[in-house]
Amino acid sequence: MPLRRFGRINWLGTGTLAAREIRRFMTVWQQTVLAPLITAGLFVVIFVVALGRGRGEVMGLPFVEFIGPGILMMTVIQTGFANSSSSLISAKMQGNIIDTLMPPLSAAEILAGYLAGSLVRSLMVAAVISAGLALVVGHGPAHPLLALLYIVLGALLLGGLGILGGIIAQKFDHMATLTNFVVTPLSFLSGTFYSVQALPEPFRTLSHWNPIFYLIDGARYGFAGVGDAPVLRGLAVSVVSVAAVNGLGWWWLRTGYRMKP
Repeated sequence: MPLRRFGRINWLGTGTLAAREIRRFMTVWQQTVLAPLITAGLFVVIFVVALGRGRGEVMGLPFVEFIGPGILMMTVIQTGFANSSSSLISAKMQGNIIDTLMPPLSAAEILAGYLAGSLVRSLMVAAVISAGLALVVGHGPAHPLLALLYIVLGALLLGGLGILGGIIAQKFDHMATLTNFVVTPLSFLSGTFYSVQALPEPFRTLSHWNPIFYLIDGARYGFAGVGDAPVLRGLAVSVVSVAAVNGLGWWWLRTGYRMKP
């Protein structure tokens, strides 16, 4: 390897990769930004207007205030996963992944560039849904900084999982399998539409082994001030999960696993 002449961190290269990822999803913003917002709105209409009429409070909250943060976080994590995974698998299928691997970028810098795209896209979606939720319930988040922290952790965790999925998958069918059988079940079965305290055993205990449960529960606490699990435990699990997933992603990028011959 020649001497890196741009310092310990290639800020220009990392920033360029991040900007490319942002421009990539903004080019088709109707699919990448608007579509998740419409899906979130449909969930609200179905569960609140159609199924939630006359429904009592959940955890001391009106049903719309209870379900809103769950739908927001579910949309954030699905958006974060879709952004990084689709970028990697598309580059591999089109044969232009070499344009990312050849520049003088370390594994950590490539990881940061892809995560930046997932984070920005998730934050854009979360900002719009948060504004709509505030209009519906009549007030803003109970703990805005904590809510923002969980949104960032959710985007980084699923963005990292998307990178792992993009590395493993060899075609779009593989990615669809990961989405349908891993990401979607984990997000739906994590207290998005219900309180896990209402589940019988052993499903209640199993829910606490799902890291996405802590993201959704933490977002609910940040927005509504109530949750199923202790806040510190949720933060600890979320931070450890983000570190583990992205640490594995860094290692796979560093070794060229399924990326280089």
